[in-house]
Amino acid sequence: MTGDTELPVADTVDVRSGPEVSEELLAVLPLLGEWHGEGQAAGPAGDHRFGQWIRFSHDGRGFLAYDSRTWRLTDDGQVVGPAVREAGFWRPRGGDDVELLVTSPDGLVELYVGRARTTTSWELSTDVLARTPDAPEVSRAVRLYGIVEGALMYAIDRAAGDEPLRPTMSARLERLR
Repeated sequence: MTGDTELPVADTVDVRSGPEVSEELLAVLPLLGEWHGEGQAAGPAGDHRFGQWIRFSHDGRGFLAYDSRTWRLTDDGQVVGPAVREAGFWRPRGGDDVELLVTSPDGLVELYVGRARTTTSWELSTDVLARTPDAPEVSRAVRLYGIVEGALMYAIDRAAGDEPLRPTMSARLERLR
């Protein structure tokens, strides 16, 4: 052991370093990078602002690794503490078809299917949801992602039981790298 923390096969967030980009990633390649910004969330405790960091990386294979961290903000922008955290994978399935697998420490696993609407926007709906007994009740969800004027924007709508979809989270994030 040399004490190094570097992995022998590294992920990268850009196309200029690390492993060669798989052709399979063309449908989701604009997402590649690190993004940071703010958004709005709605929930049982009421609406609130949040800050967010998202990382889309690859290791040369035909998927993007996805890592998202949010922190709750006061109305004047002060950090209150950690909020929603997710990890998963964006899996292009040929042509414009895309799958998204998302897990959260709240005990929710969401598998989405969808497609690229344009070269820089994606619409996905849940195909499968699994949750632990104490996880929030979610029966279906829809995610919209798009890059508009260089910013990553998204909206997540969720429903519980037979309720209609309701806005849950949305944000505007700027590319860090």
